[in-house]
Amino acid sequence: MHVDTCQACGSKLLLRDRYRVLRMLGQGGFGATFLAQNESLPGHPCCVIKQLRPATTTSQVLEMAQKLFEREARTLGKIGNHPQVPQLLDYFQDNQQFYLVQEYISGLTLQQEIKESGPQSEAGVKQFLSELLPLIKYIHSHEVIHRDIKPANLIRREQDRKLVLIDFGAVKDEVSQASVTSTSDQTALTNFAIGTPGFAPPEQMALRPVYASDIYAVGVTCIYLLTGKSPKDLDYNPSTGEMVWRKYVHVSDHFADVLKKMLEASVKHRYQSADEIMKVLDLEPYLDSLKKNLVTPLKNSSSTNGNSLYPDDLGPPSNPSSPSSATKKLAERIRKQRERRERSSSGSPSMGMPSGRGLISPGISTNLPVSQNFTVGKPKKLDANGVVTSYMKGRRDFASQDLIGLELPKVDLSEGIFHQSKLARTNFQGADLSHADFGKASLNRANLRDANLGRAYFSNADLEAADLRGADLSYAYLNNANLKGANLCGANLYNAKITKEQLALAKTNWATIFPNGKRGAW
Repeated sequence: MHVDTCQACGSKLLLRDRYRVLRMLGQGGFGATFLAQNESLPGHPCCVIKQLRPATTTSQVLEMAQKLFEREARTLGKIGNHPQVPQLLDYFQDNQQFYLVQEYISGLTLQQEIKESGPQSEAGVKQFLSELLPLIKYIHSHEVIHRDIKPANLIRREQDRKLVLIDFGAVKDEVSQASVTSTSDQTALTNFAIGTPGFAPPEQMALRPVYASDIYAVGVTCIYLLTGKSPKDLDYNPSTGEMVWRKYVHVSDHFADVLKKMLEASVKHRYQSADEIMKVLDLEPYLDSLKKNLVTPLKNSSSTNGNSLYPDDLGPPSNPSSPSSATKKLAERIRKQRERRERSSSGSPSMGMPSGRGLISPGISTNLPVSQNFTVGKPKKLDANGVVTSYMKGRRDFASQDLIGLELPKVDLSEGIFHQSKLARTNFQGADLSHADFGKASLNRANLRDANLGRAYFSNADLEAADLRGADLSYAYLNNANLKGANLCGANLYNAKITKEQLALAKTNWATIFPNGKRGAW
C-alpha cells in the first residue's frame, strides 16, 4: 500500500502527480536527494529528485535557495546534452520547496571503486584524465565552473562504463561578468556552495573561483586515485602548504611534475586549461577514449558491429569552435608529432606511452620514491573470477598484475589497462579486448584466438608464440612488439601499426588480412 506523504517532513511522495519517491539517496544541511520513478511514463523509469529545503523560511533564505535552484537548473539545461552529464528532466516549486528532476545514473562512484578495488596505477590515472579532461573542457567552454569535482561526484555508469560528472549545485555560471550587483548577496549565496575542503583550491575557498579551480580539484582527485587517501588523510608541507603524497606512490618524474603543477596553490603557476594537460601528457594512446566521450549524442548510439561509431577518425563533422573539433585538432597534432619522432628515431620505441606501476620510461630518471605500502614486482594476485568481478564493478586498471595462465575466454575486458602485466599462457580466446593497453605486457604463448583486439595497444609487448588466429587486430598498435612465432593465420591486421620485419617473424597465410586491406599479401 502506497503512502502519499512523508511522515518525517510532510512532503508529498507523489510529486507533481507523477514522481513517486522510493528512497533517500543523501541529505545535507540545505536539502536532500531521492530516488524516484516517473509513474506517468510506461515502465515507470527511475529518476533522481533533488530537493532544496531551507532550514528556515525567512525571505532572505528563500531567495537564496531559489537562486541556487535556478542556477543549477539553468546550468544543467545548458550543458546537459553531453553524454557525461545527467540530463535535466524537470524542475518545479511546491510549498516553498524547490525540486530538480534529473536522469538517474546507475553505477559506482570513483570513491566506491577505490574502496573496493584499491588505488590505481599511473597508466590508470592517465586513462581517467583522458576521459575527464574533454568533459572539463566542454563545461568551461560554456562559461561554467563546476567547483565540486571529487571522486564522490564521478560515477562510472553501469551501461557503458563511462564517467559521469554529477552534482552541479555548487557551479558558478556567471564567469564572464566583471562584477555582481550585490556583493553581500553573492557572498551569502556562495557560502552555501563553496565546494569540498581539500579538493577546493585557496582562491575558491576565498570565494574567487576561476576555471583553473576545477583543474586543482581534478589534480586532488588524481592523488586520491593513486593513493586511496582523501586530502584530510595526507600531510602538508608546513613551509609551502603543498600536499605530501609522493612517498605513497610509484610514478614517473614527468607525471609527478604534471600533478604538482595541477596542484599549485598559486593560480598563475597552475595549468589554466584541460587542453594544456592533454598536450603535456601526450594522450595519443587514449584518443579513442577522447573520441567516444566527445561525439555528439545520438538517439541510437549503438553501432551495428559493436565498435566505435566513427572508427576512422575522432568523431563526426562538427562546428570548428566546438570542444569536439578542438580536441580532434589536438589529437591530430599529437599523432603527427609521434609519427615524426618515430621516423627520426628509425623505429626506436615510442616514448609517449604512459608508464605502468614500476615502469621506467627511456630518458626518465630512475630515482623514484617507492611507497612503503608497495612491493615492487609483487602486485596482488588476482584469479579469473577476481578479474571479471573487478571489471564488472568498474575497474579498468590491471597494470603490472600477475595474470599468468588464467582462463578468461569470451569475457569483455575492453579498454582494460594491462600495461606491463604478466599474461603468459593466459586464455583470452574469443574475448573482447578492444582499445585495451598491453604496452610492455608479457603475452608469450597466450591464447588470443578469435579475440577482438581492435585498436589495442601492444608497443614493446612480448607476443612470442601467441595464438592470434582469426583475431581482429584492425587499427591495433603493434610497433616494437615481439611477434616471433606468433600465429596470425586468418587474423585481420587492417590499418594496424606494424612493420614488414615484424610480420616476417610471424606465421601468416592466405586468410590473413594485411594492413593494406589485402588478403594473403602486403
